[in-house]
Amino acid sequence: MPGRIHQFYAVAFEENFSLRQIAPAFPEARITPLELYLPLGVDGGLYIFPFGAVVTHDVSPENREPVFARLAQVLPRLTTQILREHYSVLEDPAATIGIFDGMLRVDRLTPARAGVVALTVAQSAAMEYYERIVDDLFDRTGKLVQRLEVRGTVPFRVKPLHRFIGEAISTRTEVLSVLHLLDKPAATWDDPAMDRIYDDLRDEFDLVDRYAALASKLQSIQESLVLLLDVARERRLILLEVVVVLLILLEVILGILHFT
Repeated sequence: MPGRIHQFYAVAFEENFSLRQIAPAFPEARITPLELYLPLGVDGGLYIFPFGAVVTHDVSPENREPVFARLAQVLPRLTTQILREHYSVLEDPAATIGIFDGMLRVDRLTPARAGVVALTVAQSAAMEYYERIVDDLFDRTGKLVQRLEVRGTVPFRVKPLHRFIGEAISTRTEVLSVLHLLDKPAATWDDPAMDRIYDDLRDEFDLVDRYAALASKLQSIQESLVLLLDVARERRLILLEVVVVLLILLEVILGILHFT
């Protein structure tokens, strides 16, 4: 039997998914707490993950679009800002399981193994989405810190700073909440080969190091924002003290004028 190349296509959306909300639109699908799986074609399929990623396996673009249209119907506010990722797997009975020349090679691509590949590709696409968000926050924080370095202070209007801090906190909470993305799927415990496939793919997509980099940037952002907020608070306290002194001085002047 000659080798066969399987194509995995991942799309990561901004929104997380409620699988229970999506399930009625795909009555023929199999749903678990971790994914919704819909068989498509001869031996292809579509996976929907709750962290906002959709992966197709051996599904042509013309067969893929109607499925995405069904998803858009049940989620009408689904964003158009998405990230896409492709990955190929070579199935060859003579192959040794592992990554060669940037491609996973397996002797057999069982449905369970295909599910592990789909999950890992979905994790990578979702990770890239969070990387873009954190990189943007990191750049914006750097500009605020640079202003502090040049001028020695922060803008007097702290409302925009407070909004930015709220956005950063919300993003940090969301990113840290996806730590489960790196959890090893339960299916790998039943098949040593699947365990190796998952570990190889996780290394191929560099998921662990990418998550560590995200956590490091988020920590740096948090520390910088704490500093900026302290400076802003100190500036307003100084202004408050000046106002109090001026009011006292005004009261003394008015008292003097009253007796003269």
